[in-house]
Amino acid sequence: MILVVGGAFQGKLSFALDLTGYQKEDFLDGADCDWDSIFTSKGIYHFQEYIRRCIQDGRSCEKLAERIRLDNPDVVIVTQEMGCGIVPFEPFDRKWRENTGRICTELAKEADKVYRVVCGVGMVIKDDSKN
Repeated sequence: MILVVGGAFQGKLSFALDLTGYQKEDFLDGADCDWDSIFTSKGIYHFQEYIRRCIQDGRSCEKLAERIRLDNPDVVIVTQEMGCGIVPFEPFDRKWRENTGRICTELAKEADKVYRVVCGVGMVIKDDSKN
């Protein structure tokens, strides 16, 4: 698994495409993809929006990271960092931010590689593929 994180509009998807050689069509958009398709796709971007949708629809996110790890261990996940800045005023937004952070923390533990992208430049945070 590869996890690509960074702020909004920092070039995360372009970085992931260059890194993997995949095409944009190989990635799902978390804002509107089918619920179960993330467990078979090559990649997903806007992963934080997938989590938002789960919460809005009353779906449990509790085992999401584990299911991704078991069912799709080679997936590339592109997500926006949400833990920096002002804590949201709205309870839903706080729950969304917390869930996204917790799930991405679990995914990062399991990922072979984790990158942080700023201004289109990816920095290696973790690379277990060398072991």
